[in-house]
Amino acid sequence: MRLPLLLLVALLSAPLRAAEPAASPPTLVDRVVAVVDEDPILLSDLDRAIGLGLVPRQAGESDLAIQRRALDALVEQKLRLHEIARFGVEDAPLDEVDRQLERLRAGFPNEAAWQAELARLGLAESGVRQILARQLSVLGYVEQRLGPRVYVGVEEIRRYYDDELVPKLRAAGDRVPPVEEIRESIRAVLREERLDREIDRWTAELRRQADVIDLLDAEPRSLPPVVLVDPPPKPQS
Repeated sequence: MRLPLLLLVALLSAPLRAAEPAASPPTLVDRVVAVVDEDPILLSDLDRAIGLGLVPRQAGESDLAIQRRALDALVEQKLRLHEIARFGVEDAPLDEVDRQLERLRAGFPNEAAWQAELARLGLAESGVRQILARQLSVLGYVEQRLGPRVYVGVEEIRRYYDDELVPKLRAAGDRVPPVEEIRESIRAVLREERLDREIDRWTAELRRQADVIDLLDAEPRSLPPVVLVDPPPKPQS
């Protein structure tokens, strides 16, 4: 966030001249909206997460509200990426990256709309693949570290079947299959719910230990005037 000392000294000691009248005023093209342990998150990062559909807009949701959800998600992603970087993690399988890329692409009406959004976001498909690969690496680490903690027993499956699933199916007038027929499906649902809770606890602990600065609601500062720096004189031959 701070200019390196040597660069700052160089700027202060360099001869300055006023900007020429024809020079265009500075334009803000991006800004930092959060810093996670000195690792910045930019407004363009939020725009990309929203534009690609990684953070889907909810019905009636304002721009500020979805930006807030996107920022929260990206802060959590940074915390997890910083953690797994300490231990190392295998690269995400390319075929899974391809599947996730196709899932994103399918969220657009056609190929032209997909390419237009990539152009608006300043992204190539290779950049989207990198975003997805990072997400998948986190999921792989989570499964490796937290997955063994999650166990769903037969009694829990039966309790979910009797207390939640059967009443819902009967209320909807749907067929009620025997528990033996859907036991593994119930196990998968309960395991995912429990794993999500483990992830939430892990992420909350990472956040307590981290230095997170939230700047999304901060008023953007005005840009300094344009100042041109004369190039250094050429050495005498």
